[in-house]
Amino acid sequence: MSTENEGTAVPADHPAAPSTPSTPATPPTPPTTPSASTPAPASAPEPTPAPAQEPTPAPTPEPAPAPVPAPAAGAGWPPPPPTVPAWGAPLPPAPAAPRRRTGGLVAAVLVAALVAGGIGGGIGYWAAQRGDDGVSSTTVSSGEAPASFKREPGTVAAVAAKALPSVVTIQAKSGGSQGESEGGTGTGFVYDQEGHIVTNNHVVASAADGGTLSVTFPDGKSYDAEVVGRAEGYDVAVLKLTNAPKGLKPLPLGDSEKVAVGDSTIAIGAPFGLSNTVTTGIISAKNRPVASGDGSGGSNSYMSALQTDASINPGNSGGPLLDASGAVIGINSAIQSTGSGFGQSQAGSIGLGFAIPVNQAKNVAQQLIRTGKPVYPVIGATVNMQEQGEGATIASQGSGGTPSVTPDGPAAKAGLKAGDVITGFGDHQIDSGPSLISEIWTHKPGDQVEITYERDGKTSTATVTLGERTGDS
Repeated sequence: MSTENEGTAVPADHPAAPSTPSTPATPPTPPTTPSASTPAPASAPEPTPAPAQEPTPAPTPEPAPAPVPAPAAGAGWPPPPPTVPAWGAPLPPAPAAPRRRTGGLVAAVLVAALVAGGIGGGIGYWAAQRGDDGVSSTTVSSGEAPASFKREPGTVAAVAAKALPSVVTIQAKSGGSQGESEGGTGTGFVYDQEGHIVTNNHVVASAADGGTLSVTFPDGKSYDAEVVGRAEGYDVAVLKLTNAPKGLKPLPLGDSEKVAVGDSTIAIGAPFGLSNTVTTGIISAKNRPVASGDGSGGSNSYMSALQTDASINPGNSGGPLLDASGAVIGINSAIQSTGSGFGQSQAGSIGLGFAIPVNQAKNVAQQLIRTGKPVYPVIGATVNMQEQGEGATIASQGSGGTPSVTPDGPAAKAGLKAGDVITGFGDHQIDSGPSLISEIWTHKPGDQVEITYERDGKTSTATVTLGERTGDS
């Protein structure tokens, strides 16, 4: 309620003074003159209280009149009324004076109410500001908010702020003839203080033979880089800055085996060239078999991927997928979009992104740094890459007419033959050739794994000791 409304309100128990005097009421019959034996009242009856009874100060001070002696008995009581009529008394013949008096009284009442309302509003505002109602005020001025606001560790903003300085944007150019070159933009992250950068193979493949690579940090500083090693099948590559700056901060590596569906994820990259972009999501699935090419073999990459709904687009490839603590749990590598299969270059994100588990990527990166070449675990058998839904069928023959089961290889030693359908690899169900390869490549050479297979309608198991293959040829 505004003070203006308070000022114009009139209390219900005091009728408003009329602006024009009403018709005088019939004067009351004067009381009978008391006799000498009748005691005089202590005082005359008081009229109805009203502001009009307050004395009006004379403009010029005069000497106080001598005390008027009390009337003698029988002189008549009460004494004659005062010159100025009391509020509510019959008006004298001249109406001007009462009207002026009434107007002054009404103005006095309004002014008093306005002053009281203004004082009351001012006191209320002052008390609210000071919290004098006994409750501490929760009001915080805007000038104090930035200084007192802190982002707790574990928030997306805190994790991103810590990780961003270690995430880089990679520009790859193929170095074509006559100044023409092809290339693209991808992402990577600092692996160690020596200047090694981990990314996807398909990010740098165009520049691997005679091309150029540059790496740009979030602070805008760029450095030339060279390829240390590439693993086409794993889709992992390692670069090294030619003049690595001091003070590089590697991102901490997590444990992708301990990731659970529903865990929070944070992806950092350069989607469509927009460097230092942060997106969030969750782990949607684990052990998702993904062939990041056309699925027909050849130069395809295979992974038993972490699936996430964090927004991943072309340019995010090679960037880190972080958990809520800021540790790397995967390398963003592929997405699926409407109208196409899995791949490394798609139209855009529809919430189906896939990352190479960091445990696998770490093993590959270490191998590339040591030798420059990848090492793959193998079972020594060629499987059909086209069929899907009933397992991975061992082909009737290998490439170029070679045997589909390598003589004296791991599969041969385990008793597997052409035509066998592998339906299980360790604890994971197998529904196709790509899913089998994806699971094999999560292991290391020398690992022993139990295989479940079907032959002539009968299910059997065998233990396979994985062999190895060096390089992508």
